[in-house]
Amino acid sequence: MSDFRGETFPKGALWGSGAVLGLALFLVFGTRLGVLPARPTAPETRAATQVRVVAARDLVFADRADGALVIRDVASGRPAMILEPGAPSGFIRGVLRGLMRERKLHEAPRLAPLTLTQWADGALTLRDSATGRVIELGSFGTTNRATFATLLVKAMETPVVKAQAPVPGRDAA
Repeated sequence: MSDFRGETFPKGALWGSGAVLGLALFLVFGTRLGVLPARPTAPETRAATQVRVVAARDLVFADRADGALVIRDVASGRPAMILEPGAPSGFIRGVLRGLMRERKLHEAPRLAPLTLTQWADGALTLRDSATGRVIELGSFGTTNRATFATLLVKAMETPVVKAQAPVPGRDAA
């Protein structure tokens, strides 16, 4: 075995690593405490550049007794979409779970409307009127963004998304 009793740790490496750690802590806490300016959020940038709203719709999401998710347009009172139990709606349900959890923490009303907005810069946002939280839906990818974008299309009939039939061979247990 090697004998390291006479060896010393390089002081330059120790000072260098301490300086990097100190700089990282200063940047994090400096931004958090307001000493350093934070980057503007997407909603702040849109407001500063006055990006216009292309389309917006106030929606209320409610569970039905059979497990379906009913998405209702606030202005008309009619369902905008019904997601039947087992339908491929995981992203919408996941976003709603997060929003409902936050509403519960803020003791906000469960059935307050959410505003879905399409912006001229291509962004799609979901704003919770009860908590003020804004979710940039484009950050979750185009497929997930598209699930919410379909809610902006005002169709004559309410789309009902049903459970997918199992594909033989692929969905076998």
